[in-house]
This record gives sequence, structure tokens and C-alpha cells, in this order.
Amino acid sequence: MKLKNILDKALGSLLILLMATMLLSVLWQIFTRYVLNSPSSVTEELSRFTFIWMGILGAAYASGQKIHVTIDLLSPKLNDKQKGILQVAISILIMLFCLLALVIGGGNLVYVNHLLGQHSAALNLPLSTVYSVLPLGGVIIIIYKLIELFKPKTAHS
Repeated sequence: MKLKNILDKALGSLLILLMATMLLSVLWQIFTRYVLNSPSSVTEELSRFTFIWMGILGAAYASGQKIHVTIDLLSPKLNDKQKGILQVAISILIMLFCLLALVIGGGNLVYVNHLLGQHSAALNLPLSTVYSVLPLGGVIIIIYKLIELFKPKTAHS
């Protein structure tokens, strides 16, 4: 599906950029702390924020690639039709969780932090920007699950 391919490439590229940013940030922190004997004040915060974004967006990417952790106790005992129903039910529950916890809950967190005007200490970044990954990740997971639900079924899937 074209939308899934675009989303996969964009999200994969963003995750690579975040990983490279975090790696360089941590390396710079090590260099300034042990070589220059004067630790950088922004690198710890930058690496923490990129780690948060990588965690949420990485989970969304894993969901889209169907490589997330699963416990497969029930499906081996089911026939093909029942497995299909179970997959639909699981997808709906995942979308519901993402909508309630990530999109609505995360959106409220972003809104409150925006209203309060809170900023990070070292980077002076609005915390609403940092937390915006929650509703973004939730929307991405929902999109992936909708694509999965409405994907045309083939004889081998």
C-alpha cells in the first residue's frame, strides 16, 4: 500500500536521524566531561528527549512492521476464521488504547504544558513540543492498524 510505504520511509528516516542525534549528543557529553573536564549542559537533556521520541516512534514503527512483542497463547488453538476475528479484535483494542491514552491523554498533556508555558531547563524547549510525540505516535499507530484492517486479504495472508 502506498500510504504505508510513505509512512514506513518517513518514520524510518526520522528514527535514524533521532538515533544519530542521540549518539552524537552522548559522545559529545563524554568528550566534554572527560577530556575538557567541563560537561556540556545541553547534551543530557537532548539525549533524553531524543530517547523519548525514539521510544514512542520506534513503538509505532514496530507496530506498523508487525514486529512488536506478542504473547501467542490463544491463536494456535483457533481455526483460521477465529484467528482473523481475534486479529481484528486486537487491532481495535490497540486503536482504542492509542486513542484514549496517547492521542487524548497525550494531547491533554501537550495542551496543559502549552498553557503553563513550561520549558526545559537546558535547551529552553517548550515541554509541549517534547510531549507532542505522544499524540503523534498514537495517530501513527492508529493509521498503521487501519491500514492493516482494511488491507485486501490474499489467499496466503
